[in-house]
Amino acid sequence: MFKKVIIAEDFEEFNLAIKQTLSDFNITNFQHTKYCDDAFLKIRKAIQDNEPYDLLISDLSFKKDHREVKIGSGDELIQKVRELQPEIKIIAYSIEDKSARIKSLFEDSEINAFVLKGRNSIEDLKKALTIISASDQKFISQEVASALQEKGNYEIDDVDIKILKFLSDGTSQDEIIEIFKSNDIKPNSKSAMEKRLAKLKDFFKANNTVHLVSITKDMGVI
Repeated sequence: MFKKVIIAEDFEEFNLAIKQTLSDFNITNFQHTKYCDDAFLKIRKAIQDNEPYDLLISDLSFKKDHREVKIGSGDELIQKVRELQPEIKIIAYSIEDKSARIKSLFEDSEINAFVLKGRNSIEDLKKALTIISASDQKFISQEVASALQEKGNYEIDDVDIKILKFLSDGTSQDEIIEIFKSNDIKPNSKSAMEKRLAKLKDFFKANNTVHLVSITKDMGVI
């Protein structure tokens, strides 16, 4: 079972529920933050101190207040933490139920579990903790499980269109990543971008990026 956990959650009622669940598993070494920036700094500091966290539990949406932040969403926090500490286990704990967003978290940010906030969230969180602590198996709440069952039906979304249009204009992959970062568009990490491009090439049966642009132009996608 996990020995050191960090929670990124800005609503106290959910935070208390998570803490109680961890306590039920005899996990006593955990910290809580209401801001993604603070969570990231704590994770980075723990690595520097050779006392890394082995689990991150993060909400996806954080309400804006008076404080200016660099990391405004759980999606971005998860992505940055995955790049910083590839081996850490991550549970996304959110009310979000959109398939595309959930699927992206599993495929682009490689989360280990997605727990949907709701009437079954505590039981689901317990299941997720049990499963991912003992194996590399993924967990997802039953209500949104269809997000991972559509593997054969890759759907082109607005981000894919943006990437294809930038590529057709001669914008490099690194330049697209920087543009996405400056506009807070996900994915904006190199690994996530490469995975998305690989899926696009596979979907359109393209041999390379130039071929991909040519095919999508001919098909009227861009």
